[in-house]
Amino acid sequence: MTLISSDLLGTSQIGVHIAAVGNVIFAPIQLSKKEVKALEDALGLEVAQLSVDGSALVGSLIAGNTHGIAVADIASEEDIDRLTSFGDVVVMESGVNAAGNLLVVNENGAIASPVLPKEGLDVLSETLKVDCVAVNIAGNDIPGSVAVCNNKGILVHPDVTESEVEIIEKILGVSAMVGTVSFGSPYVGSGCVATDHGAWVGSQTAGPELNRIEDALGLI
Repeated sequence: MTLISSDLLGTSQIGVHIAAVGNVIFAPIQLSKKEVKALEDALGLEVAQLSVDGSALVGSLIAGNTHGIAVADIASEEDIDRLTSFGDVVVMESGVNAAGNLLVVNENGAIASPVLPKEGLDVLSETLKVDCVAVNIAGNDIPGSVAVCNNKGILVHPDVTESEVEIIEKILGVSAMVGTVSFGSPYVGSGCVATDHGAWVGSQTAGPELNRIEDALGLI
């Protein structure tokens, strides 16, 4: 199990740029070979480099599991064709499209933003082959920014409510713990990317925060 604390692309917003989806890590094409190797070693999965319509914000625009992938509708046909080689793809449309910000997904379930329409939840559930439920987390309608999970646990915004935790744990099938990254930021999904093998957070993340992340995601 590995937990790395280091910036990528000059920023601590690791989860904004990197997406752990099923058995692959999607990362921007701007990453160096050295950084790609470090990601693969830390997270225990192959890295696939790509952009989404030229954007390096891959973590904000892609989410999914081994069954399927959700991507923002700014993705080009070439982007979608590339993603299709890793699983079924659903394109999120109508301006509600930043999949990585709006979804928290593992192999057991998916937490979605309440801004998504019911029919959108149904399509996501069918593509990802898991239950997909809309939940606010700590008053935020961007669950992907305030939570990070794997198949062992989930780390969430410190202000999450008990009722929200009950739903999250039931849908994702894991225990939840609260925590922060980058010396106090509650946007743990933006500041961290995780797999069952390891996690990567920004360089400003403090020792107690690292310990909490390890506990929450079962990386000890």
